[in-house]
Amino acid sequence: MIEARRLHILRAVADHRTVTAAAAALYLTPSAVSQQLTALEQETGHKLVERSARGVRLTPAGEILLNHTNAILAQLERAAAELAAYSSGSAGTVTVASFATGIAEVVAPAVASLAGSAPGIRIRVQDAEGDASLPMVLDRQVDVAVAVEYRGAPPADDPRLAHVPLYAEPFDAVVPVTHRLAETPEVPLSELAKDPWIGPYPGNPCHDVVVLACENAGFQPRLEHSSDDFRAVVALAAADAGVALVPRSALRGMDLAGVVVRPVDGVAPTRRVFAAVRRGAEEHPLIKPVLDALQEAAPASPTR
Repeated sequence: MIEARRLHILRAVADHRTVTAAAAALYLTPSAVSQQLTALEQETGHKLVERSARGVRLTPAGEILLNHTNAILAQLERAAAELAAYSSGSAGTVTVASFATGIAEVVAPAVASLAGSAPGIRIRVQDAEGDASLPMVLDRQVDVAVAVEYRGAPPADDPRLAHVPLYAEPFDAVVPVTHRLAETPEVPLSELAKDPWIGPYPGNPCHDVVVLACENAGFQPRLEHSSDDFRAVVALAAADAGVALVPRSALRGMDLAGVVVRPVDGVAPTRRVFAAVRRGAEEHPLIKPVLDALQEAAPASPTR
């Protein structure tokens, strides 16, 4: 008989590529993870992982078991959801991880809405970028992630996750008031090819949006200054340190003295925001109201 908790460990090792990283995500010791993998190999009668100096990879038998693991764990989530519904699970805690502007845009309004419509549900919020929040869901550190599509992100049909679209928003060009294009109604990105740029660090989903938009305009941005805090990005632009692309919602309520904000000419770069939960958990009586509240709080956009 294969134990489900060992399947969860197998998937964590496949996701994180090393025993040490998987152990840290699961709050276990590396030796405990190795012991559980060995026990799983004994249960199945197959070698499931191969270790090397570069980490761990699954054997062909391990890949077969991983495919079944995703389906098994999703079905267990559905079973937990149905049992919770049967026992009218209307009270409990749901943990939501989201990037900062996502918290302001949809998470905080959803928390306020649920206080009236589902007072038994307590929301705990953690600030985390999208590339961090999705692994947190898979590793059961949080229940819901509010994340942004980015290169390398799990696709919408990923067997491990259920996606709920929330909203899409454009990026606007932010240039110093003294910039040659400050009076231009719409800024062509190609005209900024030779400017120094200010932007998020690689790994931040917004970094991918900026770089891809510039590549589509025919150039690689010369990123001279890096910050994941858009207030810092705007402050540097106001200091004439460079130009930037900033999500429109991040500019709300910000001190824009010293900069000019302009729409991008043509097709604007866009970040698409979604909520994600472990597949099978989307109908859980504690999680479904949270997803519904996030959708209700989301601003009207092409994704809705």
